[in-house]
Amino acid sequence: MSRILVGTCSWTDPSLIESGRFYPPGVSSAADRLRFYAAHFPLVEVDATYYAPPDPRTARLWVERSPDDFVFDVKAFGLLTGHAVQVARLPRRLRERLPEELLAKGRFYRRGAPDEVVEAVWQLHRDALAPLQAAGKLGAVLFQFPPWFVRSAENEAYLRELPGRLPGLRVAVEFRGGGWMKEETAPGTLAALEEAGLAYVTVDEPQGFRSSTPPLAAATADLAYLRLHGRNADTWEARTARSADRFKYLYSDEELRGWIPSVHELAERAGTVHVLFNNNFEDWGLRNARRMAQLLGVAREPDPATPAGDDGEQTTLDVGRGGGGG
Repeated sequence: MSRILVGTCSWTDPSLIESGRFYPPGVSSAADRLRFYAAHFPLVEVDATYYAPPDPRTARLWVERSPDDFVFDVKAFGLLTGHAVQVARLPRRLRERLPEELLAKGRFYRRGAPDEVVEAVWQLHRDALAPLQAAGKLGAVLFQFPPWFVRSAENEAYLRELPGRLPGLRVAVEFRGGGWMKEETAPGTLAALEEAGLAYVTVDEPQGFRSSTPPLAAATADLAYLRLHGRNADTWEARTARSADRFKYLYSDEELRGWIPSVHELAERAGTVHVLFNNNFEDWGLRNARRMAQLLGVAREPDPATPAGDDGEQTTLDVGRGGGGG
């Protein structure tokens, strides 16, 4: 039987917490927020691991604080996807292995890093994700590549390395442009992913930019992955004060319904579909995720025993039925 899980790409975004429209009063600790979120949704994507490598202790806490059937998708550290990373975000033992010129710069790319540091980062992923995998709570490791990760023989070879680097783990791949999913190249790209056992990430995002990928629904593994970033073209490639401001977009019911046939088709092809909303402006992603789950017939009803705030009250999601925001 197919399985469709719906969630969001964050449960602790600052703009969500500041909005006060999801977590009730008193639900303010890391443990209580995860428990409360998991009472409403069966799936979440961990964004923090893109900025700093995952940590085994944190992963064990996620396991302890979530229901048995809860699923985490985890973003790979940016060093492994070709992004620049901050030296300060590395564990001290890895910082100590960096040459002085990289320490002085404060940020660096994988190509300029010592091989031993890159290998240590891979090992950090293997070690940190082991508790989630052992508990049956790891969905996939998401590799979100930048626009400059262009379609080439060298980069395709790197993609083929990923399963061997994270043996036994599902790996999902998201492109930001790069020529991978143009009309003439998409069939070859999808075939390569399928051959390597990598899950393609279908996207909903603004079009017409260097970093745009067409909203082509495709399944290349036993997991299909859909990320909805919103359609705010004004902020898609803009430098904003907060990351959440780039994704300030509230999907309408009509826009959500437009994805329903594709989600069902992906479920038939792959067996499992993860639908994740990355429009993490205040509670908008949560509202859209809840409504999408309702439209798909997979909405989770919160457990009455879920910890609430000090006043004992639960919050309810305003799923809304209006037009898109932004």
